[in-house]
Amino acid sequence: MRAKILAIANQKGGVGKTTTTLSLGAALARRGEKVLLLDLDPHICASVHMRYYPDATTPTVFELFQAGQDDWEKVWAHIITRQEGQICDFGPGSIRLSELEGDLKDRKGKGLILKQALACLRERYDYILLDCPPHMGLIMANALVASDLLIIPIQTDFLALHGLMLLFDTVRTLNQALPTPIRYRAFATMYDRRARACTQVLDMLTRKLGTSMFSSVISMDTRFREASAQGKVIYDIDPHSRGAVGYAELAEEVVAVWQ
Repeated sequence: MRAKILAIANQKGGVGKTTTTLSLGAALARRGEKVLLLDLDPHICASVHMRYYPDATTPTVFELFQAGQDDWEKVWAHIITRQEGQICDFGPGSIRLSELEGDLKDRKGKGLILKQALACLRERYDYILLDCPPHMGLIMANALVASDLLIIPIQTDFLALHGLMLLFDTVRTLNQALPTPIRYRAFATMYDRRARACTQVLDMLTRKLGTSMFSSVISMDTRFREASAQGKVIYDIDPHSRGAVGYAELAEEVVAVWQ
């Protein structure tokens, strides 16, 4: 067993990035995979969703970036947790992640910290999902460099395409310095088949991205909001809902990438 690391990213907020991290992670765990979720976004939406609150939760992944290489195993042991009823291990985030740009400005190899630290865990999990911040910076760069696959949720809205373009620019820049190009796949979120704009965006994405587009489409579903309000994932609310089925299909496609 060697974990596949999935970075969930888009340089636009509100596209379903955190929902994807939590729902896809749960879908993979429901099919028997051992899954770890890490909240790398200073907004800590994934952590709050899963009932990890900033005033009460220590340590967090912030401490991992501050620690030296010799301490990573010990720090991981304190960070990784699982609350009652949850089926994935979780590494809470911190609002202090936004401070790392300044804190680590003189640290050698700062773009490789996460990749090297995750080496301690790769034999323990099947999948490690990284909920990334919605902007380019040190944390995003660490996540992309560490990932085996970049998964890009794209809201089926014309404004969301701008964030996709920004992310592709970031990937191209990083690929110039990396020995192996970053692999990516995109998929559509918040799809409403009754809305013409949604169908137009989906058709355009499918034409433009071709095989780099997952066929799974995540439809609008009020169950996502209900799950968030209760500190749960959609499978805890209604495993047969459209959203739950969509992420189960996406999980199957993700697994098939390596088959």
